[in-house]
Amino acid sequence: MGNEYDMLKLDNQICFPLYVASKEIIRKYKPFLDEINLTYTQYIAMMAMWEHKELSVKELGELLYLDSGTLTPLLKTLEKKGYIDRKRSTQDERIMQVSLTDEGEKLKKKALSVPTKVAECVPLSNEDAAELYRLLHLIM
Repeated sequence: MGNEYDMLKLDNQICFPLYVASKEIIRKYKPFLDEINLTYTQYIAMMAMWEHKELSVKELGELLYLDSGTLTPLLKTLEKKGYIDRKRSTQDERIMQVSLTDEGEKLKKKALSVPTKVAECVPLSNEDAAELYRLLHLIM
């Protein structure tokens, strides 16, 4: 029988394997994202933009679970790369709108192989991957 401190062991924490797995998956993305000159956070922002084409900064932050302090410099960088435009809303100047540019849309084609390349590096069957996805979404 364990003692009262067993709950403080790393091996008994669900958060620790989630943390390590997250870092490992992002590490596996790195070489493929380097080829298209994006960081992982820039990549997920671009995935949201490819899907929605135009979002407010607030909507994008909610989709990505990122606060404005993280999102603002990220968006400035993507704008400098020519992938997005940021403009104040014409209806409400307090709202910053983000829209995909033609260059940003072209990048989508280059990024198309990234998910497949990463999946080839992860030792999960399709069934296990689907189950992991389902379980993780219960936490989100």
